[in-house]
Amino acid sequence: MKNTNIILASILVVIGVPVVRTIVETENQVTLIGGLVVLVAAAIALTHVPRLRAATASLGGWGEGNFALLAAGGVAVALSMFEDHFSLLMLATVLIYALAAMGLTLQFGYGGVINFAGAAFFGVGGYTAAVMSDLPVPSLIVLACGGVIAAVAGALLILPILRTAGHYAALITIAFGLLFQDFLEVNEALGGPQGLKVEAMELAGWSFNNSLAIGSFQASFFLNYALLALALLIVAMIFLNRINRSWIGLSLDMVREDETAASAFGIDTSRKRIMAFFLGNGIIGVAGALYAMMQNFIAPNNFGFGESLQLIAIVILGGLGNLWGIIPATIIIMVAPEKFQEFGEYRILIFSLIIVLILRFSPSGLFPRTMRSYSHDLERGQ
Repeated sequence: MKNTNIILASILVVIGVPVVRTIVETENQVTLIGGLVVLVAAAIALTHVPRLRAATASLGGWGEGNFALLAAGGVAVALSMFEDHFSLLMLATVLIYALAAMGLTLQFGYGGVINFAGAAFFGVGGYTAAVMSDLPVPSLIVLACGGVIAAVAGALLILPILRTAGHYAALITIAFGLLFQDFLEVNEALGGPQGLKVEAMELAGWSFNNSLAIGSFQASFFLNYALLALALLIVAMIFLNRINRSWIGLSLDMVREDETAASAFGIDTSRKRIMAFFLGNGIIGVAGALYAMMQNFIAPNNFGFGESLQLIAIVILGGLGNLWGIIPATIIIMVAPEKFQEFGEYRILIFSLIIVLILRFSPSGLFPRTMRSYSHDLERGQ
């Protein structure tokens, strides 16, 4: 990474950490609105002002050094509020939903596979963790199983999705999401409408529900989940970034833009769409399993159609196919409605108005995905 890129990325982290902390932590409505305005204005400036856009583009195709800076920024935000249970819960929730949105980005943003049942696959991961709570299985294996079961559950939709496209494929996923919630509510073995208890995450015999204490330093137990969610999010981003920069990513772009032309060039479009759908649901399932462990309890209402729309809104608001746009979009989608609680039912109206205004002035989302540039890769000898 060039020195100028390191300086620019460092400036973004130095400015972003206090802004994110303020948005997540504050209970003052004016401060919250101010923080959101700063976040949105910075995003629009970075993507619409030519010099700033060129500067961010020079970050070298988002090399992996930038992920280290993201990790440093995320840890700094988490540690700055180490005693605040609610703020850390919000932060961990944002990171988990951002992780789930990464799965949708692979499906929708890369492969063009529409999935309006994101919350259902999120729920499959969560219920897998709940069912496996009584088994003597390490929690990391439970997380992996949540992803695998969600991916396998998605196989039920592969055939109808491959035979349809556009609105019809969207309707299939909507129907699956609604059926999944109904199935949970009538299935007493899965707790019915009351839901199920889920055991906390454990690592090497240490429960994540224990507060992290080192000498006089004692943090909320939600710090454990926030740090783990941050680690999983960065791993997912690195994985998707590598896919995007490979021939697989190029093939997915062709399938998304023009499936007929992609077929004419010899690309197996069905295989690419299956891969995107399978891996995407796996990532969503892992996020769901971690969410269930953090909440210690899940119920069908956690995985309804409204939650699926939230995930879709995150992907679109962040900029379809842009991994980095997911993070500010998740902060806006997940934090704003919680912070506007004192406005009662009007909070949804205010929140919706904010989203409409953002998309009015930036129709492609906060961080529109840039065109592929092979010149940077050639200059770096890749």
